[in-house]
Amino acid sequence: MFDSIVRCVCWSALGAAGVMLSGCGTLDSTSNRVASLVRPYKIDIVQGNFVSSEQLAALKEGMPRGQVKNILGTPLLTDIFHADRWDYVFTFKRQGVEPQARKVTVFFKDDLLVRIVADPLPTEAEFVASMDSDRKAAPVPVLEMSPESLKAATPVKTTPAAEPTKPVAAPPASYPPLEDSVR
Repeated sequence: MFDSIVRCVCWSALGAAGVMLSGCGTLDSTSNRVASLVRPYKIDIVQGNFVSSEQLAALKEGMPRGQVKNILGTPLLTDIFHADRWDYVFTFKRQGVEPQARKVTVFFKDDLLVRIVADPLPTEAEFVASMDSDRKAAPVPVLEMSPESLKAATPVKTTPAAEPTKPVAAPPASYPPLEDSVR
């Protein structure tokens, strides 16, 4: 009985303190500090076709459309009114990092590549490194046991050799019928 009264008084005092703190603004400044430390998780957003500098270097004037498509992939944008132009657009957004946006445009005449307009493009290795740049490297665990830890490890219990099993009786040559033959 006495414990429940003390518990009730403590909760009431805590609630009253919260009400008083909210009135003077102290709670607001504390909650602002907490809000500045805690941020919601935002997923990485990758959209479009990533084109590397190696892929761009593989393109040559005079290549047919099919060959360009094999190297760069399906274009993100094709226009009915500009059938001789393919646009490859790539955007990458990550929380806390400046968004990346790149564009490559290829032009055709008579189904042959005639011109390429492109933003500066990273190599595939540079792009992968930029994606992992903000991740902290975890220490690599030791994959071998030291001799001391091998000795300290409990030995695996082995079972004694099993006794030879008795031969199994041969199955019968014929079985009785499952149903009566007379109906």
